[in-house]
Amino acid sequence: MIGNPALLVAIGGFLGAISRFGISNWFKTRYPSSFPIGTLLINLLGSFLLGYIIGKGIDESWQLLFGTGFMGAFTTFSTFKLENIQLYANKKWKALALYLGISYTFGILLAFLGMKLGDIL
Repeated sequence: MIGNPALLVAIGGFLGAISRFGISNWFKTRYPSSFPIGTLLINLLGSFLLGYIIGKGIDESWQLLFGTGFMGAFTTFSTFKLENIQLYANKKWKALALYLGISYTFGILLAFLGMKLGDIL
């Protein structure tokens, strides 16, 4: 292993959080909506990329930096849950069902595809 594991996770986490913040704000300013499109796209992309990282079987140091650190901070389970609660509280039933359905169905599918792609490339 190259480097201090905690430092690798911290550096990856910093970069992932900054990336999520930037992308999320970019979506919010360009596509204002009560539907959380920014979080959805970030989490779907993160599912695919984490699957790819695992499928690729990269060195443990890189897994800590990119998998645990970057992807852990880039994707956001807590924001996803909060946005679902807000859709529920505002009685936006169709948006809530769509958000949950797309997030779980395509998140799992994209993680699987990422793993397979990582395995063959």
